[in-house]
Amino acid sequence: MKKEISIEEYNSNWAKEFEEEKVKLKEILNDKVISIEHIGSTSIKGLGAMPIIDIAIGVKDLETVMDFNEPLQKLGYEFVNHKEFPERRFFRKGEWRAGTHHLHFYEFEGEHWNNQILFRDYLRTYPNALKEYQQLKVNLAAEYRFDRVSYTEAKAPFIQKVLFKAKEETGQVN
Repeated sequence: MKKEISIEEYNSNWAKEFEEEKVKLKEILNDKVISIEHIGSTSIKGLGAMPIIDIAIGVKDLETVMDFNEPLQKLGYEFVNHKEFPERRFFRKGEWRAGTHHLHFYEFEGEHWNNQILFRDYLRTYPNALKEYQQLKVNLAAEYRFDRVSYTEAKAPFIQKVLFKAKEETGQVN
């Protein structure tokens, strides 16, 4: 059964859930990771979201990530092979298409890591962009009620626009 896309109002417990999960992850990953960051909509105060805690984990080498498979399984995570995203290793906690936590392993300070952080920080800084994204998500959730792939794809132009602005602002665009 497909779970309906539902955008919940911002919940301050999301930040607490991330911090609790980060402690558990640090215990099993210890010094093998460089950084653990709360990303995605649940990481942005005031932004509604599907209640999934997205976590970016920065590593030196993506090839070492599968070494974490067994310890992550003990925390309830399952590796999901997304061949269409070779720049990321992905683990999910919870049911398929209804996960509660998503781990995204990226090369630390690589393009994809940086884009996650830039997008999050831009929305944290610019309330008008946050409001625009909030409305877009609500509209798309209504349009694509049970189609998460189309919902995610439809957000891409807005995300790219924000990333371009953020890169311009930080001098990362020529």
